[in-house]
Amino acid sequence: MVARASRMTPPMEYVRLFDEAAGLDGVIAIHSTARGPAAGGCRFWTYPDESAAMSDAVRLAEGMSYKNAMAELPFGGGKAVLRRPAGAFDRAALFEAFGEAVERLEGRYVTAEDVGTSVADMEAVARHTSHVAGRTALPGRAGGDPSPWTALGVFEAIRAAVAFQSGSALSSMTVSVLGIGNVGAHLCDMLAEAGAELVVADIDPARCARMAERHGARVVAVHEIAATPADIFAPCALGGVLDAATIGALSARLVCGAANNQLASEDMAGLLLERGVTYVPDYVANAGGIINVAAEYLDESADDVHQRVVKIGPRVAAVLDEAAREKLAPSVVADRTAERLMQEPVSEPA
Repeated sequence: MVARASRMTPPMEYVRLFDEAAGLDGVIAIHSTARGPAAGGCRFWTYPDESAAMSDAVRLAEGMSYKNAMAELPFGGGKAVLRRPAGAFDRAALFEAFGEAVERLEGRYVTAEDVGTSVADMEAVARHTSHVAGRTALPGRAGGDPSPWTALGVFEAIRAAVAFQSGSALSSMTVSVLGIGNVGAHLCDMLAEAGAELVVADIDPARCARMAERHGARVVAVHEIAATPADIFAPCALGGVLDAATIGALSARLVCGAANNQLASEDMAGLLLERGVTYVPDYVANAGGIINVAAEYLDESADDVHQRVVKIGPRVAAVLDEAAREKLAPSVVADRTAERLMQEPVSEPA
């Protein structure tokens, strides 16, 4: 029988957000403040109902606690999830109203960009609170769009995992990338520069066309990409992609991507292990964005961010090595390491 992850579940705090005039409808979920203010981005998405938005916020907030601890940042975990209005709306007014809600928490939650939000949105939030990052970067300082840093961290994680798994070079690998938005596109650029062949899929055909033109990527349908022959599968869209059906069809022997909450359920980690697939826990690999957010909030430099993001590779190698020695799923090893770090005194990030 394969051991599977069993996460700590401290009480979750929910702050309901609603301002009909501004079009604001959502929730801030605070999972943990043990290491410091709960930090996590603001997701702006089309949800069918309040329950779906709440469920997403819960999973994402918990994931941020583990991500921030594993990256050794002085922050707990939280997340804001906002429902995109069905009709016309004033985007600036909506995010200003969200900023007012963040300010009312008096620094217990720090927000930033996430899926569906931008630097301009964070500037609107900043009109009403200082507890926000992902704003326009000043020369030499941390800040701005965090997606290039997320992509760099995932790239370093892939390199470390490939070295651990086979010792081969990326130039001999085919990587299938699901989701080529901001992070996925940056990751494709890095992989192509390293000599990897690309297979891509996205719900937006224009994104795929650009990647085919830029790097000669092969384009396949979203529902086909897991089964398409490749050495590495990089999920970079929304979460829950690694379910029993996807894992059963999976061609790649290594999974490492930027999406949050890639496992549809905890027991999928065991299924991947049983199938001989090396899975790099998502929150270990994709911490580059929150590292940039943390550095911006702490008024640090872009060099500080780079030094911290490239440590993701050695961190991944350590997790995979321990998992192999103990015959455990890497996510089990990562979770227990993060849980230990949540209980330790916090020092400033190195």
